[in-house]
Amino acid sequence: MIQDIDYHFARFFPDKAIHPFAFLLSQKMREGHICIPVTKEAIPTELGEVSLSNLQKVNTNLLSYTAANVPFIFQHSFLYLQRYYRYETQVIEWINDRLQKSIKNKDAYKELANRCRDLIIAQSATYKLEGLSEEEKVDWQLIAVIRALLNEFSIITGGPGTGKTTTLSKLLLIIYTLNINSSVALAAPTGKASMRMLESLRDKSKGFPQKIIEKIQALNPYTLHRLLGYQQNSIYFKHHTENPLPYDWVIVDEASMIDLPMFAKLLSACGPTTRLLLLGDKDQLASVEAGSLFGDLCLAAGELNLFSTQDREWINGFVAEASRQITNNHVADTMNLLTSGITELRLSHRFKQQGEIGQLSQAIIRGDDDAAIRLLTAEKRKNIRLIDHNNEGAFNEFIQGYIEFLEEPDIAKALKKLNQLRVLVTVREGECGLYSLNRKIEKALHTLRPELIRPVAGFYHNRPIIITKNNYELDLFNGDVGIVRMDAASNRLRVWFEAAEGQSAPRSVSPASLGDCETVFAMTIHKSQGSEFKKVMVVLPDTVDNPLLTRELLYTGITRAIESGIIRGSEECLKAGIKKQVQRISGIQKRMRTDA
Repeated sequence: MIQDIDYHFARFFPDKAIHPFAFLLSQKMREGHICIPVTKEAIPTELGEVSLSNLQKVNTNLLSYTAANVPFIFQHSFLYLQRYYRYETQVIEWINDRLQKSIKNKDAYKELANRCRDLIIAQSATYKLEGLSEEEKVDWQLIAVIRALLNEFSIITGGPGTGKTTTLSKLLLIIYTLNINSSVALAAPTGKASMRMLESLRDKSKGFPQKIIEKIQALNPYTLHRLLGYQQNSIYFKHHTENPLPYDWVIVDEASMIDLPMFAKLLSACGPTTRLLLLGDKDQLASVEAGSLFGDLCLAAGELNLFSTQDREWINGFVAEASRQITNNHVADTMNLLTSGITELRLSHRFKQQGEIGQLSQAIIRGDDDAAIRLLTAEKRKNIRLIDHNNEGAFNEFIQGYIEFLEEPDIAKALKKLNQLRVLVTVREGECGLYSLNRKIEKALHTLRPELIRPVAGFYHNRPIIITKNNYELDLFNGDVGIVRMDAASNRLRVWFEAAEGQSAPRSVSPASLGDCETVFAMTIHKSQGSEFKKVMVVLPDTVDNPLLTRELLYTGITRAIESGIIRGSEECLKAGIKKQVQRISGIQKRMRTDA
């Protein structure tokens, strides 16, 4: 992406008048923005002032106000690189088209749901209502299933433990009951996330009819690259508008990680009869590349979980208990059309018993730094705490948990034990960064158990690694975690990974055949998306002004923990991060204002 921008700047902008715009757009796209706003008021940059009057002086061979085939597009008060304007336009037009078609076909889709009325009702929630808020009592999982059946494009969002995969399992039960031959594709941005989704679905479908269990067992998880048909050394995929995906349903988990170009290509690959369902957490970190499409779409919808009076009454007919039904508080006379396709799950089952992590994550995401500090320093806390960088005792106590996988001779068990805990970092460089902490942990473990780990340059026995770039030939993907072990049969080092699809035992590859990988005692929070661990330590940078430290990053890090979480850093740094929110500029919210 950035190479494209730099090429355009170098080739097309000898005219200094456009340099402020080019400079600012270049910087913003590097930060993940899609475009920049241009208003009457001047915006100072290092190369001058950016204003609407200055923009109007630009040569029209370089800039268009009508989406012509020129490097820059100015539309809706935003300045875009042409390619990204077209990507964004494609996304908006595709979604609006599918939502409009859903409205036209609503009676037919309601009839489909009515055919499975008894089965849908049987999927109603069974958890106890005591101690829950009115919002949490509503059976949002069942409502999300029904909404997905009514829409050709839909989103299910919710925080950790709210039951996104459980909801998906209920939906698949209905889909296959309606048509056992329905074709379904499961995908995620990373191989780790796609495998985790499928494993969870298989677990949650154990009580289903045998023929449906077999259908779910037979599903293959895809990375988005593999689903669309990755072509080496090309930005294009095998599947596109002229060669669409051959599925009735495409279901994508961890959708908050998808960047704008990939999102546009995914939509173009979905044929006219393919339904698309996205699952993710709208509060989680956005993609590393340009765009925050999932979050932008949820924001563009306005207030979530709104219904027309007619839809509310019809949907409530499927919800067994009145106390779990949609209330009048969720009825709107008019609402954004996009709202009808998005359901937010609002009860976390994961954090019900371990409430401290849930309370902390909510304090972080709403920007309440004082509440977060109170939770982390409360005397009665059990599962969360804040330690400073000088607390070596607490740090060493945490990393001793890695000894369990080092001692475990069984590879399959060792891989599971490795993934019970993780040190998560916000930055790569510096004393508190990825590289320094991995070396520090290696050294500390060697001191404790020198017979188990002897770190050297390159690969060594018991080194844990993470793949950092997809390797299609080896069927290894960005985010896959393995362990280097000495193979007794060959007396050579091998790298062991969890069993591949259709296999029962871990698989191994030669270290020489691996491409990009790195040690993974510590990993970045970005890389941890789609994963969960029993215990997590989130390490903050040692300066309060680090631009990467945001509430979304902290929220994503602490919510990787299932049982307990430690934040290592100063109160000042933590507060600074909680106060700072990711603001990615795009035209999605402004341009998707279509009323139902």
